[in-house]
Amino acid sequence: MSCPKSVIVACIALASVGADPPNLAAAGREYKDLAYAKVDGKELRLDLYLPADVTSPPLVVWIHGGAWNNGTKADPPRAFLDHGFAMASVDFRQASEARFPAQVHDIKAAIRFLRAQGQKYGYRTEKIAIAGSSSGAHLAALVGVTTGHRALEGSIGENRGVSSDVQAAVAYYPATNLTTILPQSTPYGVNMRVPALVRLLGAKPEETKELSELASPVFHVDKNDPPIRLLHGDQDPQMPINQSHELEGAYEKLGLDAHLDVVHGAAHGGPAFWEPVHLNPVLDFLKRTIGR
Repeated sequence: MSCPKSVIVACIALASVGADPPNLAAAGREYKDLAYAKVDGKELRLDLYLPADVTSPPLVVWIHGGAWNNGTKADPPRAFLDHGFAMASVDFRQASEARFPAQVHDIKAAIRFLRAQGQKYGYRTEKIAIAGSSSGAHLAALVGVTTGHRALEGSIGENRGVSSDVQAAVAYYPATNLTTILPQSTPYGVNMRVPALVRLLGAKPEETKELSELASPVFHVDKNDPPIRLLHGDQDPQMPINQSHELEGAYEKLGLDAHLDVVHGAAHGGPAFWEPVHLNPVLDFLKRTIGR
């Protein structure tokens, strides 16, 4: 028997290994392909997941990875959903469609939409967390530290009077400083990052310093920024762990709430990030910052 497209009871998913996290067991309602904005005739969409047996759950907005040019909103990590958080998985314009800061404009529009629709779908909106992996973690962190930024807020969507700020951020192996990422990278990482950054920025970071700084969370940290939890493998060949150290350091200089969980032996993603020793502190962080 098939379920209606808009309301589906989720099944237990087998964990998969890869740069993005495994799907853990979760059950509840799903609302697929909700259009949150339209740009140049193209509808931008997100998927909304509500946990079973939880009234007015807090919301985690998930941003997928994929070198800013691949990946989709399909199959976000269900660990948060399984522990009572609502989740929204957001698609945004890829770098080959539109260069930075289009991706941030889209994500902020999605947050405004989600905040405006909270009462309709039954999740809380006074406190929202954003999370992501890899390039999605970069975008999540950047959204987190740029509340109200004129160049990054954008004017996409029909909810322009609604706030796009978030009250917590979780970043799995992010880029945080595009002006230092290449010197910090292994030769393998350089080969991975250069074409991705050129697609995103339109040039190598050293050739577009102002835009690279605009796209780097470390340059935006101020005393008003939300708490952040970072996770990074110390054997990551693609995204240097110093990127997470830099953002943690920028927070610590201002006495802000930040913590880096170094996942020993882990590379760029994989199931280690979702084992209880690393997952449970993230869940505790979310409960502390946005409630449960």
